[in-house]
Amino acid sequence: MTDPTPPAAKDAEPQPAKPAEPSPPPMAEDAEPAVPTPDTMTVPSNQTRAALARQQLFLPGKPPKTISETGLSDAYLINLVCKVMHSGGTMTPAEIADVVKLPKLVCRQLIKLMTEKMLVEAQGLETSDIKSDIRYSLTDLGKKWALDAMMVSQYVGPAPVTLKVFEEQIRRQSINHEEVHRSELDAGFSHLVIPDILKAQLGPAVNSGRSMLLYGEPGNGKTSLAEALGGTFVDVISFPYAILVGNQVIRFHDDTLHETADLPPGIDPIDPRWVPCNRPVVIAGGELTLDMLDLRFEQTARFYEAPMHLKALGGIFVLDDFGRQVEVPQAYLNRWIVPLEKGFDILSLHTGKKFSVPFDQLVVFSSNMLPEEMGDDAALRRIYFKIHVPSPTREDYLKIFRDVCDAQGIDWNAEVMDAFFQRKYEEGGFVTSGAHPGFLVQHIFAACRYLEREPELSMELLDLAWRNVAASKKRSIRA
Repeated sequence: MTDPTPPAAKDAEPQPAKPAEPSPPPMAEDAEPAVPTPDTMTVPSNQTRAALARQQLFLPGKPPKTISETGLSDAYLINLVCKVMHSGGTMTPAEIADVVKLPKLVCRQLIKLMTEKMLVEAQGLETSDIKSDIRYSLTDLGKKWALDAMMVSQYVGPAPVTLKVFEEQIRRQSINHEEVHRSELDAGFSHLVIPDILKAQLGPAVNSGRSMLLYGEPGNGKTSLAEALGGTFVDVISFPYAILVGNQVIRFHDDTLHETADLPPGIDPIDPRWVPCNRPVVIAGGELTLDMLDLRFEQTARFYEAPMHLKALGGIFVLDDFGRQVEVPQAYLNRWIVPLEKGFDILSLHTGKKFSVPFDQLVVFSSNMLPEEMGDDAALRRIYFKIHVPSPTREDYLKIFRDVCDAQGIDWNAEVMDAFFQRKYEEGGFVTSGAHPGFLVQHIFAACRYLEREPELSMELLDLAWRNVAASKKRSIRA
């Protein structure tokens, strides 16, 4: 079946216009996204020219020039610098700037204020060069000030951004700006063996920016599909190191989840408190509990860590193995009814303060369960796309198996594989799985190492490997 071209219409704000000049324009004060042209970008091999032409850079504003332009109070920034210097000892404004991610100009303004308050004192030039930076250290009063600040929060790191600025940036770089076309989906799925009808369903689901359920037998690549979908995204978005809410710090940027993006040459400097990133793909499995969907307060350090689904803003959040969590699936669906329907989530601080954040991401539930087994109609209605990931057909299964053999250097034996498939799947009534070929070949290699013989496709070795396969019997699934 040939899948239709996904609709391009979106309910998002209009796309920023592409500049006429080949070089990217300077960022405006309101931080509207700049659109680089192909000759200024490094073209990844898996992206088509059409995808590259629509890439957008959603960058924050220019670096602040004054303390007031940071959006943070003098007192908060002085407390932060005191804690930094308490940890780092004698430091120059440039060294402080490297930690708090603020321009040296702003750090010098802070040092001036701290000098007036007798919190720091000069310790001479950094080097013998008269043009080198002056080194500063905390006075006794400054050390006391730092210890008092540490009692409130032991956060030492990049200066946060305000919640208002964070919300504005998240809405500006909404996932609705991404659109995936058929050719790009084909390229993104080129390493997978999937039917055309599945791509025909996935394309519109991705372009909707809404939630989807991928269900079917285990081992058929549901998680791989979600990851491949993230690989089709081309925009560059921005995440802050931390957010300030009610004088409480929430650490946001995560090196383990957020992939830093390379910017084209010629882009104007941006606020260093933000990190340009590719749209994230965050995967949570059976270990996910309901309390992990709330802010995590570090009792000792006294600051917060953003939950996983919040770190997926602007990208894809995959709830893998849905149904294997400690809580029942209905509990997770109940937790997300409002975010999925209204587009915002409500979080709480330990002080009791509640605040809302945008819930702008493609949520993918991946499960081996049938939809009707997961929750009631009201909850399932919030999952906009329910897509059955079928088990491989005979043709697809043998293609996957042959690809695995080619990759592992095993000669293909069509006669043996035809007989094996007939016996195990057609006569035995077992469900085919895209994971079986790789699993079986690994066991063949292990057996041949023990038997001291060359790996090959033989019925003897396949039967031995099959003993370790956890295969399911066929069941009726509503497609």
